Amino acid sequence: LKDRPLPPQPVPAFEGAFDIWTAIRAGDVLVHHPYHAFDAVTRFVREAAVDPKVLAIKMTLYRVSPASPIAHALRTAVENGKEVTVLVELQARFDEEANIRWARTLEEVGAHVVYGRAGLKIHCKACLVARQETDGLRRYCHLATGNYNVRTGGVYGDLGIFTCRDSFGEDLTALFNLLTGYTRPRGFHHLLLAPTDLRDGLVQRIRREAAHARAGRPARIIAKMNGLVDRRLIEELYRASEAGVRIDLIVRGMCCLRPGVPGLSSRIRVISIVDRYLEHARISYFENGENAEYLLASADWMPRNLDRRVEIAFPVLDPHLQRQVREILEIQLADTVKARRILPDGSSVRIRGHSESRLRSQERLYEATAAKGIFR
Repeated sequence: LKDRPLPPQPVPAFEGAFDIWTAIRAGDVLVHHPYHAFDAVTRFVREAAVDPKVLAIKMTLYRVSPASPIAHALRTAVENGKEVTVLVELQARFDEEANIRWARTLEEVGAHVVYGRAGLKIHCKACLVARQETDGLRRYCHLATGNYNVRTGGVYGDLGIFTCRDSFGEDLTALFNLLTGYTRPRGFHHLLLAPTDLRDGLVQRIRREAAHARAGRPARIIAKMNGLVDRRLIEELYRASEAGVRIDLIVRGMCCLRPGVPGLSSRIRVISIVDRYLEHARISYFENGENAEYLLASADWMPRNLDRRVEIAFPVLDPHLQRQVREILEIQLADTVKARRILPDGSSVRIRGHSESRLRSQERLYEATAAKGIFR
């Protein structure tokens, strides 16, 4: 038995655009792979590589495929005289050989290749393009939950944002300056950075929801991740639950939290979705009274991510994109075909709906994407 083919869809904002820069200047763009073709990301780097107005490209590479079109584009950019800085993680499991080979290739053609920081894996996913335009230098950014890898881009469920907001450009400039050793750590407009303040930022937001609940204001947390292991965050979720916060978690892999325990986690529900695509996106929603906050991240809620890796979390600022992210979460929480509910003892049971109300979230997301029902 095989799943029916689901060919990746084009990104509506980029369809028919004269160039990708025009499309991004029109507004932030959210992409959801593999429902959206990964071509959107490769196009971003390829156009930067050949555009005479582009002066510099800075990028992190965690998992590089052997025939990576993105790495090829970076080599082309160097050959076209652009300043290219690439942070390559040599310890990405199972991809060490490809990463080393591409790092050497890019160094040989003249790229500035940085091999991370001692004791920390570079796991964040970000790309910064500096482009000289008629009104001055403009910085275009891509930030993502998943890798710059065409192969995984076709089977991993991930989210990414394209933006040219000045505040994001300043944040990524500061991030790359920090990672390449040019500056000391400093504050950001939007980014939460591990191992410095990502955990604390999440704790602060969980506590804020608890305060809203105690004051009788709207309070809810929805968080999606690969693994939930961090003890401090789990304890904060327990406290928030007993303060009155409704908490829904979508955790694909390891989960050390015990949901539904009276007096401890009575308002926490945990589900896991295992389907044709590997659920890889990290999303956090905080209701925050009536001023909801949406965060995307490269990090799971695990000590290895929060203490031993360089990770980022970044907000979704555009209200339309926020609605898109909320719809993705609600569709997944409604899955009655491929979802399992985690019980207080750590076991799981399938979530079953009536035949007329069966919802397979990945297929529903694909249908909505193909119909431009979400990403219009």
